[in-house]
Amino acid sequence: MFVIPTHVGFTHRVVAMLVACAVILGSIGVYTTAQAANLTFISDTLTDSSPSAQSGHDISFTIATGSALVNTEDISITFPSGFTTVASTTVGDITVTVDGGADTATNFSAVGQVVSFDGIDATQGQVVRIVIAADAITNPASPQSYEIVVQLANADSDTGRPRVAIVQNVTVSAVVETTFVFTVNSTASSTAINGETTTGSTTATTIPFGVLQADTEYTLGQQLTVQTNAANGFVVTVEQDGNLESSTGADIDGFLNGEYTNTPTAWAAPSDSLLQENTWGHWGLTTNDSDLGGTFGTPNTGEFANGGSGDRWVAASTTPREIFSHDGPSDGTSQNTGLASVAYKVEITPLQEAGDDYTTTLMYIATPTF
Repeated sequence: MFVIPTHVGFTHRVVAMLVACAVILGSIGVYTTAQAANLTFISDTLTDSSPSAQSGHDISFTIATGSALVNTEDISITFPSGFTTVASTTVGDITVTVDGGADTATNFSAVGQVVSFDGIDATQGQVVRIVIAADAITNPASPQSYEIVVQLANADSDTGRPRVAIVQNVTVSAVVETTFVFTVNSTASSTAINGETTTGSTTATTIPFGVLQADTEYTLGQQLTVQTNAANGFVVTVEQDGNLESSTGADIDGFLNGEYTNTPTAWAAPSDSLLQENTWGHWGLTTNDSDLGGTFGTPNTGEFANGGSGDRWVAASTTPREIFSHDGPSDGTSQNTGLASVAYKVEITPLQEAGDDYTTTLMYIATPTF
């Protein structure tokens, strides 16, 4: 028996290996897998996260590295079950920008839970922003997290899955206590009030005219302040419990000659008719709230202002008379809104009956409107 020796070199072995691999690959085939790229920095911001609320969606994403989107490729947005009125969305509800520049959605479709359109060009790294109008889509009724699918019909079928949270609204409550401070203050002699100058001083609780001389005007005043957080402001009125009357029954009537004038009128002296006692003396009041009965916040438009010159009077009577008001909160220091002064004037004739105890009581009523 003869043995024939064989010598196989390195090169021959490599060739043999390659041939063997080729045979194996040829028998099983060669496979490659293309995977969709992820859209990066993807988010969906709701305009209203309340259950069952009509809400807008602000969807933003960045085109992945190596990807692109051309205007013939669709963008589809799939909303999960629970979101309603998706199919009612129109192209007019959609606004699209690429890196902040406007682009136009075309071939729009809204069917079932899917909104789709094309017409958008974007390259890798560019930010695409899709804004769906605030009242277009209705949120689910159940509070929880929901996944929304955004897919591009490009070569890589880029996909992103942002989530939104539907949550119950939070009720915030607080209590602001009401405040209302009304004060009556004294005024000194020679105080100017609506064009008048006081002839004496008062206290917070007294208006002492003193001895009255015939055919002489006497004017005294008081300052009123209101501090309140009443949303609709306040009204201050004044009324008397009767005429200035003495223990003998004699009285000093209301301005003008006992007619109890309620329309602000220039001061006039009593007429001194011998047989008409109500003409022998009278007294009245004025206020420097210069927008009272006029335009709030516009001085000198009020019924007592007379264009800023004053000299407008009404009677003090048993019927409440508005003398100070404002239509909102007041600080207690600003003229017309938190501060005003009222003046009282009296004048008699020589026929006014004698008496050393003429008195009446004034009552201020301050009413806030919260």
